[in-house]
Amino acid sequence: MSRLKICHTIISLIISFCLYAVINCEAKKPLLPPSRDTLRGTRLGSKAVPGEKIFNVKNFGAIPNGRKDNTQAFMKTWVAACHFKGRARVLIPPGVYALGPLIFAGPCIGPSPIIVQVSGTLKGDTDISLYEEPAWFQFENIDGLIVTGGGAFDGQGESAWKYNDCKNNNDCVQLPSNIKLNKVSNAILRGFTSADSKGVHIFITNSQNIRLKRLHIVAPGDSPNTDGVHISTSINVKVSKTIIATGDDCIGMIKGSTDVAINKVTCGPGHGISIGSLGKYENEEDVRGITVKNTTFLKTDNGIRIKTWPGSTPSLATGMIFQDLVMDNVRNPIIIDQGYCPSGCKKQPSRVKISNIQYINIRGTSSSEVGVNLMCSPQYQCENIHLFNINLKHIGNGPITATCANARVSTFGGLQSPRVTCHN
Repeated sequence: MSRLKICHTIISLIISFCLYAVINCEAKKPLLPPSRDTLRGTRLGSKAVPGEKIFNVKNFGAIPNGRKDNTQAFMKTWVAACHFKGRARVLIPPGVYALGPLIFAGPCIGPSPIIVQVSGTLKGDTDISLYEEPAWFQFENIDGLIVTGGGAFDGQGESAWKYNDCKNNNDCVQLPSNIKLNKVSNAILRGFTSADSKGVHIFITNSQNIRLKRLHIVAPGDSPNTDGVHISTSINVKVSKTIIATGDDCIGMIKGSTDVAINKVTCGPGHGISIGSLGKYENEEDVRGITVKNTTFLKTDNGIRIKTWPGSTPSLATGMIFQDLVMDNVRNPIIIDQGYCPSGCKKQPSRVKISNIQYINIRGTSSSEVGVNLMCSPQYQCENIHLFNINLKHIGNGPITATCANARVSTFGGLQSPRVTCHN
């Protein structure tokens, strides 16, 4: 090799290293002042502590035979535990419990957290007319909650999916989620299974400081709108070491999602991990501070997707890091779609402003020829996009390409396959 080629190689490596350092330096700048994380590194609720009182649902009339409606027995158990002045644990022993819609509401008067230990299998009622709200098992207005155990929430969603018309109706009625957190702070959901939800599996809204760990979330790949985790208007949510295989987004983050961290998740089948859809409604809150790391996508429709509606009111989607991701036979590994509309939309530019997006160390295979698709709004172009070490191959060993419009890519570094050329 000539000295000139050696010098050129060394210079390229130095430039790539500097770009990587800049990207990681920017990635470490907090978007918002860090909130106090009271749940970090804890095993709260895994074992009973001295002085803790156990409220067993069977002592309040629950019968785990899979037929008797145990809704009232569960409610009585919760009310007693929530009004107990000491430490309380709701115990759901092994067995099959038939249940209608429930609301476990606070505030509770004892020291937090209150614990719900799920060792049995809970079966959601199949009579859709019983659900006044789109939620089956709802936790509301609670500060300090742990839902743990090796049990399962089985929504029996197959009975309801035929009523879902969201594919052809942008204003469709949402079917009940398996679990909903509304106005909940400082909560851990750990170790259980969520199966066959009628709608979204776990819906988190108006909440803060939430941890989801070691969950197993499953539904058939063709089940409609069965998102694994759906986050809205919530701050400081972390999802880790979780397996999600459903018929829609593994994780979806919509309006007002702030400081969301996803780590060591296996996603697929499903639609991938989505920021959005954004801009469907008037005056949506911004989405900020999303991190997805060390995650694998298995035969999903999309890998990392940002999707916004056309004709939206102005809002922001900014400060996102997608790093160390593996794509295994994914149709759209990296996609920004600012013309998202399932049906019947006016052709107007999206006014969601996308900026400060970092794609770092993303590798694997694409089932389509387009590995990177950045289709941004012509009115509000995407800005400050970073691409570092993108190594995607077509599953059929054919060429892999990229499309890009209305995006300003600030940084290219390391390997670029496919190579992105933007048309503004």
